[in-house]
Amino acid sequence: MSEDVIKADSPGGRPVDQGAGPAAHGHRNLGIALALISMAQLMVVLDGTIVNIALPHIQNDLGFSDATLPWVVNAYALAFGGLLLLGGRIGDILGRRKVFVFGVVLFGVASFIGGIAQSEGVLLASRILQGLAAAAASPNALALITTTFPAGKERNRAMAVYAAMSGAGAAVGLILGGALTEASWRWTFFINTPIGLIVAVLAFRYLGESARQHGKFDIPGAVTGTVGLTALVYGLTNAGTEGWSNAVTLVSIFGGLALLALFLVIEARSKHALMPFRILANRTRGVSFFVMLIVGAAMFSMFYFLGIYIQNVLGYSALKTGFAFLPFSFGIVIAAQVASTLIARMDPRWISGAGSLLMAAGMFGFSRLEVDSGYATHLLPFIVVLAFGMGLIFVPLTLTAVSGVANEDSGVGSAVLNTVQQIGGAIGLALLGTLSANAIKDKFAELTPGLAKASQASPDQAEMLANQAKAVATTHGFTTAFLVSAIIGVGAAIITLVGLSVKHQDLAGDDNKPVHLG
Repeated sequence: MSEDVIKADSPGGRPVDQGAGPAAHGHRNLGIALALISMAQLMVVLDGTIVNIALPHIQNDLGFSDATLPWVVNAYALAFGGLLLLGGRIGDILGRRKVFVFGVVLFGVASFIGGIAQSEGVLLASRILQGLAAAAASPNALALITTTFPAGKERNRAMAVYAAMSGAGAAVGLILGGALTEASWRWTFFINTPIGLIVAVLAFRYLGESARQHGKFDIPGAVTGTVGLTALVYGLTNAGTEGWSNAVTLVSIFGGLALLALFLVIEARSKHALMPFRILANRTRGVSFFVMLIVGAAMFSMFYFLGIYIQNVLGYSALKTGFAFLPFSFGIVIAAQVASTLIARMDPRWISGAGSLLMAAGMFGFSRLEVDSGYATHLLPFIVVLAFGMGLIFVPLTLTAVSGVANEDSGVGSAVLNTVQQIGGAIGLALLGTLSANAIKDKFAELTPGLAKASQASPDQAEMLANQAKAVATTHGFTTAFLVSAIIGVGAAIITLVGLSVKHQDLAGDDNKPVHLG
């Protein structure tokens, strides 16, 4: 097997960490720098879930139909994931701090527009704008870690905090979403505006600017990639309501795949590709990206299905549902810190492989849920198991995905990592949502004869039996999705253990020898 080697570039032949820029040493206040980067990342990731609990209120106020309501979530996720690569490349060319600040300011402005929206169109436009802003801020936030923190212990700790924000942000969003929705769903948007402006102001003082790289923007790649992904996700989602043989479903799926294929052709031939194939050619990075893709599919789906199950089947309020996810936040932060300590003594594949198995165990536990399951006995244990699994996955794979990337590619390398998580989440939720919807329909059809008999009873009894049947069918559909997610977790573990061959010594940042990534 061939190995990529970061060779010595500096005077006297002393090896240089290509991920470190001019601001990496002697920074005035690394603690504040990390706080700003983490706050921005938390804001971006948090927004992917904070709106979920508010969706029924948004639907009632703005008149969304059941068919258009999911796009309040999808518009953000697709714009974010589809434009991340372009955001990373723009940061490489124009300066990462500059693009990072632009992103957080735009995010705050877009959030304010969403908060005051009085129509479907304005709200969806603000969500797309939020996704665009996140695509500018997020990849450059991670790239700023590599240019601000020296390789080794300091950077590993910074990566651990960043990974914890990425993982815990989704759960924190559910808690805040529940709390803010009690006042008004509009506050789920307004809260981002002051955060974005504060981060932007302080970034100029505490974050160093990266050296600007030469290059051009790959607009054809950005367009084909984003439109292709949107069409694919739309087709997969449409299959849940209209069926796999529906003309719109087929045209969207195959059209999306064709555009994504064209995107790959453009990237292979472009001198200024958004996703240079040299980023993926390395085995360690390729495995890291792929595992992050499928893990993102499972994680996005968990929040979606479990959040609805807790509210609609168990009958929890929005606020109580948010607090039900609180152990996930604590668990993933603790596990991320454990992983950052273990990474100095243990190869990444053993840490993330164990994390994938824990993720699978948590998902399998959720697949055994029933309509009368209790939180303490049936939900909490597996929420904790899943949280620890995710924390053990994120830290080593974040490190292996960006280690060894040349300095001029650190922005796009970071963007690929974020992109695969968003794409995995969008595609995974679309697929698992369709599987779940079909399972719900089949189960409800199975229960229909009993409902027909119940219609002869009193109206109150008939309504009660219909609600019970709906809860049973919904639970069956969701547990089907959780079972598939458990299988995904086992697959992630196998791929990690077999394919991730990098040693923990190669991530230590020892300046006395080159870094090898297998």
